[in-house]
Amino acid sequence: MLTLLDYAGVVVFAAAGALAASRKQLDIIGFLFFSAVTGVGGGTLRDLILGRLPVFWVKEPIYILVCVATGILVFFTAHFVEWRYKLLLWLDAIGLAAYSVMGALIGLETTGSPIIAIVTGMLTATCGGVLRDILADEPSVLLRPEIYITAALAGASAFVLCHAQGVPLYLSAAVGFAAAFALRGGALYYSWTIPRYRPRPGRDPDDALKK
Repeated sequence: MLTLLDYAGVVVFAAAGALAASRKQLDIIGFLFFSAVTGVGGGTLRDLILGRLPVFWVKEPIYILVCVATGILVFFTAHFVEWRYKLLLWLDAIGLAAYSVMGALIGLETTGSPIIAIVTGMLTATCGGVLRDILADEPSVLLRPEIYITAALAGASAFVLCHAQGVPLYLSAAVGFAAAFALRGGALYYSWTIPRYRPRPGRDPDDALKK
């Protein structure tokens, strides 16, 4: 189940990256690049921070092949989808849920620290999407009003808490996935948000430098 969850995270993030490439009308190489960056970007950052070298896709190149296959598939099928940005967000939600668990599991196995596990779960789940949006010049998922990082936090925390209570690993993973996806899915469907900073908007940088 955990292996399936790992590959599912790669596939859906790679598909979301390829959909971003389709919105920019890139060639097939652009599709493959976006698929790979989005599919393995979060896990790469996690491994670098944890010192797990070489990073996971260097030790197991099949992850890159999965991204390539997904990118090719989306290249030939993306035009059948009318609302590609909406699909991108929902695929990103599935990838976020899967990677929040896998990132937390790897952080826990590597360090034994629940806090580090939660942090690595959040990083793994969110950084691929952030890189995709920066490269595609799309509005960043971090800047959208709906809940995003909080969903990854909930998924990683739920997994770590269940694991600490002795819950079987597959069940802990299922609970973490469900928590993250329910929160992110609810945010997309019902526009759930958390309170934002509103006391006073930031000043224009040029105005702020004037004496």
